[in-house]
Amino acid sequence: MKSTVVIGFLGTQLDSGSGAGRWEKWRPTVSLAQHEDLVVQRMELLYTTRHRQLAEQVRADVQAASPDTVVNLVPMEIADPWDFGEVYGRLYDWVRAYPFDPAREQYWAHITTGTHVAQICLFLLVESRFIPGVLLQTSPPKKQQRNAAGSVALIDLDLSRYDVLARRFSQEQENAVAFLKSGIATRNARFNALIEEIERVAVRSRAPILLTGPTGAGKSFLARRMYELKLARHQVSGGFVEVNCATLRGDTAGSSLFGHRKGAFTGAATDRAGLLRTAHQGVLFLDEIGELGLDEQAMLLKAIEEKRFLPMGADREVASDFQLVAGTNRDLRDEVAAGRFREDLFARINLWTYDLPGLARRPEDIEPAIDHLLALSSADTGRAVRFNAEAKAQYLKFARSPQAPWTGNFRDLSASVTRLATLAEGGRIGTPLVTAETQRLGWLWQRQGGARHALASGSQQVDLVALLGAQAAAGLDLFDRIQLQAVVAVCRDSSSLSDAGRRLFDVSRERRSVVNDADRLRKYLAKHGLDWEACRAD
Repeated sequence: MKSTVVIGFLGTQLDSGSGAGRWEKWRPTVSLAQHEDLVVQRMELLYTTRHRQLAEQVRADVQAASPDTVVNLVPMEIADPWDFGEVYGRLYDWVRAYPFDPAREQYWAHITTGTHVAQICLFLLVESRFIPGVLLQTSPPKKQQRNAAGSVALIDLDLSRYDVLARRFSQEQENAVAFLKSGIATRNARFNALIEEIERVAVRSRAPILLTGPTGAGKSFLARRMYELKLARHQVSGGFVEVNCATLRGDTAGSSLFGHRKGAFTGAATDRAGLLRTAHQGVLFLDEIGELGLDEQAMLLKAIEEKRFLPMGADREVASDFQLVAGTNRDLRDEVAAGRFREDLFARINLWTYDLPGLARRPEDIEPAIDHLLALSSADTGRAVRFNAEAKAQYLKFARSPQAPWTGNFRDLSASVTRLATLAEGGRIGTPLVTAETQRLGWLWQRQGGARHALASGSQQVDLVALLGAQAAAGLDLFDRIQLQAVVAVCRDSSSLSDAGRRLFDVSRERRSVVNDADRLRKYLAKHGLDWEACRAD
């Protein structure tokens, strides 16, 4: 059977007393020796040197009550027992040097005595397993009890042993994940895993987060939900500030982000704080961060790293402590390689990067998304709307087919469901309405040029002679020529290398454990001596 060792601070008030009446008083440290059914083999009694006399009195009283208990007095040179850094440092040094022997001894950290700071430090040392034991809490006897022993309770910080608590923590995380997804019961396993990780990062980290993906994939929406989640947990006190960097040009870019002093440039009639200062203690969402100019990128890097920056026309720096969430539909690796995006800024914001898949890459999530949108419509209009079974099957078949690229992603779906709900007679969406809507979507996407549209018609418009040169073009087999024309057409119809890769590999990518569409496309183009910029040049 293991020996019991108690580690705790001397209670300078609760453990005090020198007269005979002290035995009628509940003293937490002494009480541990007064339980008939509790045997403590050793106590490590920590005390500050100015309380040496009281420590010796308590040791004598413990041994009087329990002669088999050995009490080691451990002096601690602590000038300010309310200084967390000093107390934790002294305790940490002592614990690291202590010869713990968990195979033969069990350790209880007594948290009833000592300052609140000392109790917190003991808690942290047990929680981090520097003290390989559990917490011990003692309580005074109830009024009807005549003995001075009181009660003893052990607290094991391994929460997995507390099923009710474990379920509560698990439920809290599930609620947070559902909140980030706005309550949509998404079914795509990869997307669900991505959101679960984002939830953990959102509540545990203040480092920059980078959200990539096509327009309409939900980057802005997710950034705001992350902010609201942090706000509910009191992790931020400032606001959510959102700016689309594509709208910032010239002097207005630096002024909008970093502020300016009156007279800094023509038109600067008054001082302006700037969005970075507005986001102090909150979250700043920079959508389309790849559109920022190089000067603004340099200033942003300093603001992220130092929490300080210089407004335009100012002589002194200002401070702002915010968390950055950035969004882009570009492949910033390509932008760095082309010299359009700073490598040091990319490295700084690339700690947590998440690629949000477009709707066409999550066909199994279209049905729950439709149900969610119809519920929102009903709540907004007070008019319940539903598909009949045949119409819903027809709509879902089209929505999940190659004819539906969902180039606008969730925005396209939301607009489509809004039209259906508005036109539904008697709150029922029938097949004629679905037929008309799918024709409308087809017409919209025909002009936008989805991937398969480009494959079908755009490939014939690619002049391989102009692209490769007459000799190289002539050396291609018909198979390679048709394939290359189709790939280049998709590249010209896409906003980035990643976007083109997603379109070209939209089926096979779902069967791959590691997905890097841009790299696959980059290697294919390189075989023909091409790169992204060459493909984009008409």
